[in-house]
Amino acid sequence: MPDRSTPATVSTRAGARGRGVSTRCSVLGVGNVLRRDEGVGVHLLRSLQRSLGPSCDDVDFVDGGTLGLRLLGVIEGSTHLLLLDAVDAGEPPGTVLDLGAEALTAPDGVVLSMHETSLAELLTLALARDALPAHLRMVGVQVGTVSMGLELSAAVARALPLAVE
Repeated sequence: MPDRSTPATVSTRAGARGRGVSTRCSVLGVGNVLRRDEGVGVHLLRSLQRSLGPSCDDVDFVDGGTLGLRLLGVIEGSTHLLLLDAVDAGEPPGTVLDLGAEALTAPDGVVLSMHETSLAELLTLALARDALPAHLRMVGVQVGTVSMGLELSAAVARALPLAVE
């Protein structure tokens, strides 16, 4: 059984901020794949990896699952970070949102993440510690259902190719 106490990375490179490497690009997909649309961030991560293939060996693809606070090291250790997650922004299910750092770290921003420790909270903590990635974006997909199950809803599944683009 895999150890889920730390994020699973497909491509790991030595070094992060402060350890001699000037750039560390990470793609972090989060979510609970046992709760249907809530796991869309992990599904997006897998789709993006398949789409890009081996051409991105300098990017860390991280399956963050539901690790919450344990993902702070990935966030703070990256200079370029793309977050992939389920969101609840009151949009129709399957709507793809592309958000920049300003929207993600605004104190009165929309609560988007569906997790116990939200990405907004992790980003706020990284900002307070002066360790927010210099380049930060998030691609989120509006959930339709978060009931127990492994399949994405039809609307969210249809949104995957658009979100990967």
